[in-house]
Formats: sequence, C-alpha cells, structure tokens
Amino acid sequence: MADEFVKGLGIFTGGGLAWMVLAGWYRTPSFESSQQLVAPISIGDSATMFDSLGVLLMDALFWFTVIGALTFWVGIPLIRQAREAIEERAQ
Repeated sequence: MADEFVKGLGIFTGGGLAWMVLAGWYRTPSFESSQQLVAPISIGDSATMFDSLGVLLMDALFWFTVIGALTFWVGIPLIRQAREAIEERAQ
C-alpha cells in the first residue's frame, strides 16, 4: 500500500510542479492580479510552435496529474480489495 501512495505522490508532485511552471508562463497576465494560474491563456497572435506545445503540454500534465494520482491512490487499492473479496467468496 505504501508503494502505491509514493507512486501517486511522485506523479502528483512532479506533474503538479511542471503544470504550475507552465501555467505561470501562460496563464498569469500579471503578478498583481488575483487570477494567477487560472486566467485564460493569453498568448496572442504572436504564438509560436513552442507556445502551442507548451499549452498542449500544460493541459496534458494537468490530466496526467489528476488521473495518475487517483489511479494509484484510489483505483489500484480498490481493485486489490475487490480481488481479495472475490477470492474470499470463492473459497
């Protein structure tokens, strides 16, 4: 059980940190505003290929963080408990 927790924590912290860096670049219009990290993406007309890749990577990292952590913290322990319950019932 501790192994899954550490894997989920690693995914959560690593993916979350990378998402926060990219969100700081693309979703923070100014540091005086109250919408840091959650403002709409403000690339403008001067978007390069790297800006587009950064925005795509930011969205992918967000979902990787959420789904990856939930998989290791909820999904795998739930599957193991269900498997144990099925094996106990079969005996």
